[in-house]
Parts: sequence; structure tokens; C-alpha cells
Amino acid sequence: MLNRRALLLTAPLLAAASARAATKPRVVATFSILGDFVRQVGGDEVELATLVGPDADSHSFQPTPADARKLARADVLVSNGLGLEGWLDRLAQAAEFKGKTIVASRGSGVDDDPHCWQDVACARRYAATIAAGLGTSSERAAAYDRRLAVLDGWVRAEIARVPAGKRRVITSHQSFGYFARAYGVAFNSVRGPSDDSEPSARDIARLIREARSEKIKALFIENFGNPALVAEIARDSDAVVGPPLYTDALSKPDGPAPTYEAMMRYNVSALVAGMLKN
Repeated sequence: MLNRRALLLTAPLLAAASARAATKPRVVATFSILGDFVRQVGGDEVELATLVGPDADSHSFQPTPADARKLARADVLVSNGLGLEGWLDRLAQAAEFKGKTIVASRGSGVDDDPHCWQDVACARRYAATIAAGLGTSSERAAAYDRRLAVLDGWVRAEIARVPAGKRRVITSHQSFGYFARAYGVAFNSVRGPSDDSEPSARDIARLIREARSEKIKALFIENFGNPALVAEIARDSDAVVGPPLYTDALSKPDGPAPTYEAMMRYNVSALVAGMLKN
């Protein structure tokens, strides 16, 4: 048991620690990738909660009353924008959220496709926008930006290992538009940018013909996607379904993509291995 002198010495330290904790802004990120950006640039300066967790789809997310309570207590909301979180306005209204909003895509020069983070250069702009909005350590933000610059160079070097004629991929979901433009890979998808867009029989037949004529062996689904349609294309085109890709969500902490950096390295390694079989 602590004696009285030890308690007297310890009390001010505990009070100071409690005061520091009380001043941390409570930040809610809409989904796991944005949550990782907040964690990387905010560190222990923020108290972070994420609405759409690992291995979950931001497009089809259905908020619960617990999510409304979480947002009601928040000081800052970090969202992607560009229509990704179609449920967010209703949730913010239900929560009567009156805090600060940071839209990560704002000022990033992006188009209507919300999956901008698939280009690491865009992810760097996201992180900078979040860091500026939070007002957290500039040193931490700068260190993270340097890591992302290294990651971007690594992605380009890995893709360069694949001959240009082999850089073709079929995926279950149209989420690689920015990746395609940034790194010179041609993607075709079973579904559009939202999982709500169901492909027709004609779409499936077209992809099967393309896979056959272009000798595309690289087929991929997302970590939360339905593999049935991609499996059908693989079966009818003699292609090979690769490991699940992490596009709109990170993996759980014990998975292969618990952070944005790990996600990109995992995806690129899988894509390269698949394209080399084309």
C-alpha cells in the first residue's frame, strides 16, 4: 500500500494525466481506412472511434443507435465524401452532431469515384487534410507522409516487374480506378463502384469473353465480397481466383492488412503475382 507521502507525490501526476486525457478531441472516422489515417497522424493526441470496422462494407453499412450515440459524443467527424457514406447525413441528424467535420477528399482533386486512397499520392493528400483539420503534431504527420512516399515508390517498382501487356485484372468491384490511372494497370469489374449495382448476364458473358481472348488469369474478389460471380467467370474462362483483396476496408488486427500501408503492400503483391500469370 502506498504511504501518505507517496500519495501526495503521485496525486499531482495523476491529476495532470487526467487533465491531458480530458482535453483529447473525440474523433469518429466513418470507416477503417480513414480511422488508420487518423491514428497515424493523430496518435495519442486524439481519442478515436470508427463506425464501419474491419472487413465491413461502407457502401451498405446500416448505422445502429449505438453509432448515433458514438457520434453524438464526438468533437470531430472524419468522412470520405464523394457519396461513399450515403447513410452519414441521416446518422449525423439523428445524433444531432454539432462538432467539426473533416472531409478527407475535399481539395484532393478527385472525381466521382470515392476510392481515391487506392492511389498512394491521393492517400498522402487525405492524411495531410486530416492532420491539418485535427491540428495534431506536424512532426508525426510529416513522418507518415515520408512513409507513404516510400510506399508509393515501392508500388511503382512492383508494378514495373509486370510486362505492360500483362497488366490486366478482373475484380468483383470497381474500386481500382485511381490505382489504374496512377500505376498503369487495366481493371475490369463485375460490379460498379457500389455493390448495389448488379451485373447483367450480358456483362458476365462479356467478361468471360474478355478473359478468354486476353488470356487474363488474374481474377480477384474483395474481402467482404460475394465470390460466386467471379468464380463463374473463372470456371468458364480457365482463369484463377486470387486471394481476397482489401479495397474499402482493412483487415482485423491479426489479418494481412490491419493498416493502410499493410493493405497496399498486400494488395500489390497479390495483384503482381496474379498478373504475371496472364
